[in-house]
Amino acid sequence: MEYTFTTENFEEEVLKSDQPVLVDFYADWCGPCKMMAPVVEKIAEEFEGRLKVGKCDTDENMPLTQKYKVANIPCFKIFKKGEVAANFVGKMSTDEFIEKVEEALSES
Repeated sequence: MEYTFTTENFEEEVLKSDQPVLVDFYADWCGPCKMMAPVVEKIAEEFEGRLKVGKCDTDENMPLTQKYKVANIPCFKIFKKGEVAANFVGKMSTDEFIEKVEEALSES
């Protein structure tokens, strides 16, 4: 299941989450973001129960975009206990993406 993160719900859904959270910072007009959408969906399915996965529209949530210094999209950040634990940017293969997520989840 994919969540929608906004400026209004970010603290509750992401920062206070009991489990790690992958946030996909994207924009509707971004080609690489659209290409990564099915990969993000697959991650949400594969890591159900271990990782909360959601999207944050950078244009509609500018305070978050600025606070987390999202300069290039797609930008993926994994939050653990309210802190950014991993950060990766750009288009990548499903295998590469899964590898990065696995690595971030295995780090304490």
